[in-house]
Amino acid sequence: MAVNEIIRPGSGVLFMKIGTHANESLADIIARKTREIRDAGFGMWGYGGNTCHPASMVQPFARTFAGRGRTIHLCMEEMNSNHFGEGVAREYSVDGTTWQEIPEAIEVRGSRYALVIEDLHEEKFQLPLDQTRVPVGPSTGRLGSRYIQGRVDKACLEVLEAPELSNDADPRMIGIDMVATLRDPYAVFLRGER
Repeated sequence: MAVNEIIRPGSGVLFMKIGTHANESLADIIARKTREIRDAGFGMWGYGGNTCHPASMVQPFARTFAGRGRTIHLCMEEMNSNHFGEGVAREYSVDGTTWQEIPEAIEVRGSRYALVIEDLHEEKFQLPLDQTRVPVGPSTGRLGSRYIQGRVDKACLEVLEAPELSNDADPRMIGIDMVATLRDPYAVFLRGER
C-alpha cells in the first residue's frame, strides 16, 4: 500500500503505540499475528484503555469510513514498553452481550479488547499529527497533535486536507513502523481464559 493512500485526506487512521505486551517481545507478537492472519484469514491485535473503546469509539469510527468506501489503517509506532498482563482470551464479542469462541488459530494475550486486522506488514513513514483530527467521541474535532500526548497512546484519527496552522514551534510527526488494515467488526471485547 502506498503511503500516500494511507494518509490521503479524508482517510481514517487508527494510531497506536506498540511494544512488548504480556511478556512477549514485539518481534514475537508480529510473527504470531502474521501466522494468525495466514491460518485464520484475520488476526486480533489486543489492547486496553478506553481512548479506543470498541463500541463507543472504534466501531462507529470504522463504520463511518467504511461507509465512504475507505480502508481503515492501523498505523503503529514502536516504543519501549513493559506490559506484564497474562492469560489468553477465550471469547470475543462485538457488542459485549453476545459472545463466541475465538478461533483456535488466534491468541489474544493480556488484553481487554482487540482490533480485528489483516494485511499486517512493516511500513515506515511519518504520520503528520497536525494534519489529523479526532472524528468521534468526546474529543471530536481535537487536533491529533494536541490529543496524542502524555498517557494517550492510541487514537481514531481522520486525515485533513492540510496541516492546521498553530503557534507550535514544530509540526508533530510520528514515525510509523507497522501497518495493518482493520476489517469488520473492527474492534471486539474479550473475556475468559483458555
